[in-house]
Amino acid sequence: MKKFFKRILKITLFFLICGMIGLGGIYAYAKISPKIEINGANSLAIFDDQGDLFFQGSGSKKWIELKNISPNLIQATLAAEDKNFYHHQGFDLFRILKATYINITSKSVEQGASTITQQYAKNLFLDFDKTWKRKLEEMWYTIEMEAHYDKDTILEGYLNTINYGHGMYGIENASRFYFNKSAKYLSLAEATILTGIPKSPANYSPLVDFKMAKKRQLLVLNLMVKNKMITEKEKEKAYKTPLEFSNQENVNTPNTVMYYQDAVLKELEKIDSIPNSYSKTKGLKIYTNLNLEAQTNLENIIQEEFQGVEKLQISTVMMNPKTGGIVALVGGRDYQKSQYNRATDAVRQVGSTMKPYLYYAALENGFTSSSSFTSEKTTFTFANNNTYSPKNYNDLYGEKPISMATAIAYSENIYAVKTHLFLGSDALIDVAKRVGITAKLDDVASLPLGTKEINIIEMAAGYSAFANEGYQVQPHLIEKVEDSNGKVLYQAKKKKTKVLNSSLTFILNNMLTGTYDKDYIDYNYPTAISLAPKLTHKYALKSGTTETDNWYIGYNPDIVTAVWVGYDENQNLSTKEYKYAQNVWYKTMEFYEKGKKDRWYQVPENVSSVLVEPISGKPATEDSPKKKLMYFIKGTEPTLDDHVFDEKLTNSKKS
Repeated sequence: MKKFFKRILKITLFFLICGMIGLGGIYAYAKISPKIEINGANSLAIFDDQGDLFFQGSGSKKWIELKNISPNLIQATLAAEDKNFYHHQGFDLFRILKATYINITSKSVEQGASTITQQYAKNLFLDFDKTWKRKLEEMWYTIEMEAHYDKDTILEGYLNTINYGHGMYGIENASRFYFNKSAKYLSLAEATILTGIPKSPANYSPLVDFKMAKKRQLLVLNLMVKNKMITEKEKEKAYKTPLEFSNQENVNTPNTVMYYQDAVLKELEKIDSIPNSYSKTKGLKIYTNLNLEAQTNLENIIQEEFQGVEKLQISTVMMNPKTGGIVALVGGRDYQKSQYNRATDAVRQVGSTMKPYLYYAALENGFTSSSSFTSEKTTFTFANNNTYSPKNYNDLYGEKPISMATAIAYSENIYAVKTHLFLGSDALIDVAKRVGITAKLDDVASLPLGTKEINIIEMAAGYSAFANEGYQVQPHLIEKVEDSNGKVLYQAKKKKTKVLNSSLTFILNNMLTGTYDKDYIDYNYPTAISLAPKLTHKYALKSGTTETDNWYIGYNPDIVTAVWVGYDENQNLSTKEYKYAQNVWYKTMEFYEKGKKDRWYQVPENVSSVLVEPISGKPATEDSPKKKLMYFIKGTEPTLDDHVFDEKLTNSKKS
């Protein structure tokens, strides 16, 4: 047995020596390799549509030298993040082994083993891929930093580039933000509360969750005591010291522009022409489509509308329909409480906002604004005697033929399903795909009722094809990216693809104004009739409602605004909660159009206008109680003897 253990020991020593020789060789190669630039980590400057800076990561004016940083902060950081920083060559092997043992025995990832140099190396990259290739790149950067820079330089860079929450990168920025003082003057209490933040800024910022921040501070203080940096008495005094924050009031206001910033960084990762590390660019200048006035107003409206409301969430996208440029974006009510970006990452059931794709397909297949189906309770029977019985909202039916324009105004489900089955599912799916919907759309009878989950940016882009009279646009936030020397690394392509007929989009756009038009008041009310006295401009508008989701998407030639309201947990909405999406939508649109002339679409040469009875779609006569101007492709205008006004589907039956 002794011989066996001696042999194992020899083999272990052999591999250990080989490993040390190999590692030594790697460090030697790193020493003679070109020196990497490390002070560009997280160096980002993001500009709005006017070229004004609205976000800057580290590399800002507030870079501070290590000698000017409070020793309290330096010691707290070393104790919390890497107590052996000055004694290893980038990797703490003992710490790695210890963390591995603890994680294996506990069957969970309870401890990490990244050194300060490793964390700094990770921050040199624009994204945080978890691939093996990225891990190897981070390891190489760690070795290169240790080979080319002394420890003080690495620590200084690290402290000037890490994230302290609320968009504050670097300790000097953070110190001035939280305490209105330079990092040179941080007390032990202040230093330890700040040191706890980078582990998880969303959880440990004292301005977000003070109790969690204090719990983390105590952990940092205990580590300092354990490493004999402070005494137990100093720990108790620091922990009990009252803290006064200079930005408490400002941070309680939702800072939704951070959702836009996060979306920009997510889009940046997908641009192939951008090098994946800051060391190759020495920082980036990113020019976006952000309209800061629109974003600020949108944020103010949301804050005003949701006062006293808990848990209910919102996402909103404002898009230039001519370019696809996203001028404002909100991914939630309060970035400080939830960084989950519902605008970029969520997919939700879209409800009746799916119907305009269907009705465009209908126009393309010979339907007109006057084409009618009977509004009545209907059960559809399919193969194998499978049935489907959709219902209208509030179970209201006209018990008579109604026009497509009326069906849009009321968001009539029976009419939509009849149209969908009449055309075949391919028609709706084809139009949705043409305008940019990438979600997989199922071949089901309920598809036009919005049972499919789709992202809000895709929906805004889809409606942009209606707003710009037929062109698919690529939704995007970034217009241009430059490196630190002004070299253009990326320029957004102004690509528009004609996918819809402009005459048909004109007809559809006019029908979508019926959702708030009093001329459609009959056995039902238009879905957005309450907005009629509040709108000073003309818009196309469609709402969508499911048990868990409420949407408003509307537009004119200038702007498309999409609003979603619901719960992250898919909790059912109450009727009184439907007002939030509507109010945010109309107030946002009205503010954006304030002071502008009312812009609408010119009547195409091949389109004629006819006075009709809006509910039935029949041509108006002298005896007609209501008359409305509707638009038709020339040659398709309705006549009094059209049989379509007495439709009865043979494949349906009354319930």
